[in-house]
Amino acid sequence: MPKLETILVPIDVAQPEAAEAALALARDAAKAYGGQLVLLSVLAPVPGYVKAQLPASLHEQSVEFATGALKKLAAKHEVEEDAKTVVLDGHPSTRILEYAGEASVDLIVIASHDPGMADLFLGSTAARVVRHAHCSVLVVRAKRK
Repeated sequence: MPKLETILVPIDVAQPEAAEAALALARDAAKAYGGQLVLLSVLAPVPGYVKAQLPASLHEQSVEFATGALKKLAAKHEVEEDAKTVVLDGHPSTRILEYAGEASVDLIVIASHDPGMADLFLGSTAARVVRHAHCSVLVVRAKRK
């Protein structure tokens, strides 16, 4: 039986519906293997020339919004008592990978959209995580409507 003590679910709080299927699968895996769920959101850096025009309190508001969104998703999937929520700053794929290494994550369950032309040249967050993670990664594609 595989070891799944810590299961990381990176979530883009700007698109929480994309993470629904990933969170459902991660929840089921955590229940089946007795693992701890960690819901992670990464706030991408704001360029300095834009940051100068924004209110100083915007970062704190963004952290509060992201934390609230993660807690809302956890409640919707009935894992609010068991799941840990984490909000970090930085480049999403880099911070996901750093957190996974620091927390000795056993599995990353990440949502992904269908790749577009930009992804073929630049790569998506999910693709970078798959290429560089030192643990298993499950990529969950959102169903097309």
